[in-house]
Amino acid sequence: MEKLVREAQELFHIHMTGRQVMALITYEKELMEWNQKFNLTAIRDMDSIRTKHFLDSFSCVLAWKANPPHRLIDVGTGAGFPGIPLKILYPSMKLTLVESVGKKAMFCQHIVSVLGLEGVEVIQKRAEDLGQNPKYREAYDWAVARAVANLNVLSEYLIPLLKIGGRMLAQKGESGPAEAQAAENAMKVLGGKLEQLIPVHLPGVADDRYLVVVEKVAATPPKYPRKPGIPSKQPL
Repeated sequence: MEKLVREAQELFHIHMTGRQVMALITYEKELMEWNQKFNLTAIRDMDSIRTKHFLDSFSCVLAWKANPPHRLIDVGTGAGFPGIPLKILYPSMKLTLVESVGKKAMFCQHIVSVLGLEGVEVIQKRAEDLGQNPKYREAYDWAVARAVANLNVLSEYLIPLLKIGGRMLAQKGESGPAEAQAAENAMKVLGGKLEQLIPVHLPGVADDRYLVVVEKVAATPPKYPRKPGIPSKQPL
């Protein structure tokens, strides 16, 4: 864990308290235990969990620098990434975790209670349903997703959830820049505008990674998001 603490500080200027480190240790332990029964993540060894889950989640900090989210929604969170590590860093942040797979949503709920995290809601639903629900639509200042879908599809999941002036953050691999370019029209239709691409380097990970940041500049037309399954079948 010392290595993770050092890398978080060197790469992202994150200074962790002892309590935060203890929370990550508990998270890691629970993840490895549950993984033996439920196959929550393909990443199983401790070093990879620390780099490809924890450190990768922390890389989101590069997008907001000194101004972290007040309300963050993490769509397709899986076993809680990047939302839960970010909540550990920012205890006062309000967090919504969205996961359609039952066992993954159940694990997220379990971790939230084991770590005693407050102000976290876990929802087992599709993003398309949430985007049409007045309680969640245009309610967030940041919406994040990691490796969930192509950017033209992901934009339809995330942008409707953002307030005007909010930001969508997609964690992407080497296809990030090409996807961002190809999705600019979809973003525009939904009220978004590509703001920046931030390269991310994780120690020991050869692939290029990017944070794609999209600003919401106009209200999303009421017909978006479309019904579940349609955005991925007929991308904008």
